[in-house]
Amino acid sequence: MKIRTLRYFAAVAHDSNMTRAAEILGVSQPTLSKQLKALERELGQKLFIRHSFSIELTDEGRLLRDRADDLIRLADRIETEFAALRDITGGDLHLGLAESFQIRLIAGAIRRLKANHPGLRYHITSGDTEQVTEKLDRGVLDFAALVEEPDATRYDVLRLPAADLWGVVMRRDDPLARSSALTIDDLAGLPCSVPSSPGPAIYRAGRESA
Repeated sequence: MKIRTLRYFAAVAHDSNMTRAAEILGVSQPTLSKQLKALERELGQKLFIRHSFSIELTDEGRLLRDRADDLIRLADRIETEFAALRDITGGDLHLGLAESFQIRLIAGAIRRLKANHPGLRYHITSGDTEQVTEKLDRGVLDFAALVEEPDATRYDVLRLPAADLWGVVMRRDDPLARSSALTIDDLAGLPCSVPSSPGPAIYRAGRESA
């Protein structure tokens, strides 16, 4: 399976139109169609349901689309990393970030780093723990900032020097709204919607077991 073929597939998968994808790729539609049929034969799976003016991905096609996107990004990253060897002041940094107020600390670090190295380019991917760590394990990301406890046997871990502030949102006429502060005991037995994540931490690949 060639990266070029995966690029062809990804273009069609995201555009859902063979003609437009061929124009974007700069190849003829028969060439593109031939490449995709060869890919289906190679994988032994039907990837598309072809309609008159569009195509629809099968379940197998959607799975390959997600995997192809990661592989293409990784291939692009390898190319840019080798190109960056000629310019140690630049390059690309790929970050996976969770939703946390402490991301401001990372944003500040990126700003200072970019001030010293104007050629630096950074790319940010957001998602939950499973999504971000999966990309970290595949080598698509350099760092991940999460709000869940990381596996210290698999990653080098650096804890952020602060924690998110927590509050409770309620109706104005709720009896608890008159309180200046609340404890866990005050909320015991009440229906609450809360995330299950502890404080944030940042970690990177580097201690992966063989």
